[in-house]
Amino acid sequence: MRVVLIGLGGTIAMTRTSSGVAPGLTARDLADAIPGLPDLHAVHTFRSLPGASLTVEDILDLSQALTGHFQDGATGAVVTQGTDTIEETAYVLSLLHPGDQPIVVTGAMRNPTVAGADGPANLLAAVTVAAASPARGLGALVVLADEIHAASRVRKTHSMSPATFASPNGGPLGYLVEGQVRLVNRPVSRPTVPFPARDRPLPRVGVHTATLGDDGALLPLLADRLDGLVIAGFGVGHVPEPWVPHLEAAATRIPVVLASRTGAGFTATGTYGFAGSESDLLRRGLIPAGGLDPYKARLLLQLLLATTERDGVRAAFEAAAS
Repeated sequence: MRVVLIGLGGTIAMTRTSSGVAPGLTARDLADAIPGLPDLHAVHTFRSLPGASLTVEDILDLSQALTGHFQDGATGAVVTQGTDTIEETAYVLSLLHPGDQPIVVTGAMRNPTVAGADGPANLLAAVTVAAASPARGLGALVVLADEIHAASRVRKTHSMSPATFASPNGGPLGYLVEGQVRLVNRPVSRPTVPFPARDRPLPRVGVHTATLGDDGALLPLLADRLDGLVIAGFGVGHVPEPWVPHLEAAATRIPVVLASRTGAGFTATGTYGFAGSESDLLRRGLIPAGGLDPYKARLLLQLLLATTERDGVRAAFEAAAS
């Protein structure tokens, strides 16, 4: 088996300190704590951070490191990290990985100092998936609680439950059953994007969420300071009527993507017709996010702005947002 294990920190790697738990275990510590774990091709601690402190630049560095391991013959990879940002980091890794080798991201909801810590079981399951031929070609996957999720679909849905990860649009791709990978569905597509140049900062992309009674006064301030904007709209993609002129003006200068704040379903394109409805906003130049949630839409837009002419952003979202 030629699976690489790379650690980024997170709850799965935490130890007790005087003020609470914090990352302290290495990737080798995690591997050595699991009886019966198969021999790994390589084990490397890449970062030792809580998930909330990881950056997109960290994940770009990780993606480059993984590419090097794959070029050296690794057939799969497991990344351990904090669960706060797994859904986002896995999506970035998937977008940047055109190869067939599975990249499996996992973590833990219960740290190693408490009873019932779930890290060892999750790590063993992740290694099993990364080594399994059915997982090839699926890009980055998230594996926790014996469920296998596509990076483009998965979301953290509960702040504390070990069963927090779910894929509202389509469900898990599969499960670990008696130590074997059992896939029950596959994504219809797996878009990728070019790797961004590292000699300049990433474009600045923000998310602004529609809330009851918001007059949109902050939108011009945001748009003036951003290279791209994602709107997390009500329902299928609606915003308060006072937002409309602000968003129309912003869309003439920067790409503005319209997503839903609900956490499941798709952005509509032609159902409603009132001012601030999805069809009204799309006529004014906004780009529909399809089934992507606002957080993933932000990352896709950021990478596209770093690698693609603006004219190609809409087409890329159409390809990636199904």
